[in-house]
Amino acid sequence: MALRVNWLPILLLSGTVLAGEQTEKPAVMAKNEAAAALQKVVKFYRSHVGYQGAYLWKYSSDLNHHEGEEVATRTSGWTQPPGTPAVGEAYLNAWRLSGHQGCLDAAIETADALVNSQLKSGGWSSGFDLGKAGRSKYAYRVDGDQSGRNNQTTFDDNKSQSALLLLMHVDEALNFNQARIHEAVEYAISRMLAAQYPNGAWPQQYSEAPVAAEYPVKAAAYPESWPRIFPRERYTCYYTLNDNNMSDMVDVLFEAERIYQREDCRQAAIRTGEFFLLAQLPEPQPGWAQQYNAQMEPVWARKFEPAAVTGGEAQAVMKSLLKIYQFTEQQRFLQPIPEALSYYRRSLLPDGQLARFYELHTNRPLYFTKDYQLTYSDKDMPTHYGFQVKSGLDSIARQYEKLVAVEGSKTKPTFRFVVPVKFSNSILKDAQGVIAELDSRGAWLSQGKMKHSSDQLEVIEMRTFIRKLPRLARLAGATVDAR
Repeated sequence: MALRVNWLPILLLSGTVLAGEQTEKPAVMAKNEAAAALQKVVKFYRSHVGYQGAYLWKYSSDLNHHEGEEVATRTSGWTQPPGTPAVGEAYLNAWRLSGHQGCLDAAIETADALVNSQLKSGGWSSGFDLGKAGRSKYAYRVDGDQSGRNNQTTFDDNKSQSALLLLMHVDEALNFNQARIHEAVEYAISRMLAAQYPNGAWPQQYSEAPVAAEYPVKAAAYPESWPRIFPRERYTCYYTLNDNNMSDMVDVLFEAERIYQREDCRQAAIRTGEFFLLAQLPEPQPGWAQQYNAQMEPVWARKFEPAAVTGGEAQAVMKSLLKIYQFTEQQRFLQPIPEALSYYRRSLLPDGQLARFYELHTNRPLYFTKDYQLTYSDKDMPTHYGFQVKSGLDSIARQYEKLVAVEGSKTKPTFRFVVPVKFSNSILKDAQGVIAELDSRGAWLSQGKMKHSSDQLEVIEMRTFIRKLPRLARLAGATVDAR
């Protein structure tokens, strides 16, 4: 077990500042201590946790076990947050806050891991492996004719979207001077744009561009009937709103427009908004489904995702429509929202939440038992999935009303980068807290479970790293007033 560091000298050193004596010297000394801790943390995570810039979700404290959504090899990375792209963004934010070159170097290394794991189809798989044996399974671009067979780009759970976003942000931070990163961005954008369906939708996964004639542009409709038993059909090609995949795509596309002035990305985002308009079901349930087939009918995906109207992803759709309106000032993107809000409000559960699934036509909430039998009862639900979701309808309504009131967007959303902040007692105290939690190696440990054991273990979680690193960097880069 790793030993905890005694960071008491830092606490004592800074005591006069906490007591209110705002002198320059203690502040500078505290900043220097934070910078040293930041350097130690980044060095440990780069050298011992990550593998050539690739990161999973969780590691045992002794680093002998590693996993993303599933158990993985030491040489593997995961794309879904809090995996590799999210870790890279944390490094990049730490660099912006602190100015420390080591943080930028770590972000570049993470971007390189994504360049080395980019598929020929343009995006990324759920997981990837940079080891000699593991990489043979994947169709990595960098491996050319020697690459493996897995060429499925996935948009599920913000995987390829977050990977592309990190590459774009690192590219921008480097003033577009690193050819390998810039070229990977260009390739990813071109292949992803080619994967967009004629109606503006996106699949959950793809390996090739769709044949346009097979996907007519039409409005959503209720199927005459739908199976009550899981049909076991391939669903990755469906128009997929599940896990907010298309909302994430909208964000990435508008960010690509900002960074590269790419009108094609802007138009792709707008076409996604047009799909949201087409996908809204007619009365009596003017909401959205999780996924649609080529005939624009709600369909099953996984064994616990039936053909239904969703109270979950629909909220992300409405937020995206508001965002697209802010970028375009086209009223058509606001039109579906009042009707949808009214429908979902009258569909609220007694506790104020929304059901993830509402039965087509009847609007009765749908659930599953632990053995995955479709039911109207919520008494025996599996715990791995949110069959009931928090309502954000009031917040959506307030934003809608605000936009309508100003008669045009005066607050176009933009990606806001963090910047160095002014030294303060609160920043000092917050950083001291995360420093005190470090072990002797420079790792943050927490109690948790891993798939190889049923016991509670000391683990290194990248979610914790992502949350705490900027709090340390904020003090390391804080500006101090000269006295």
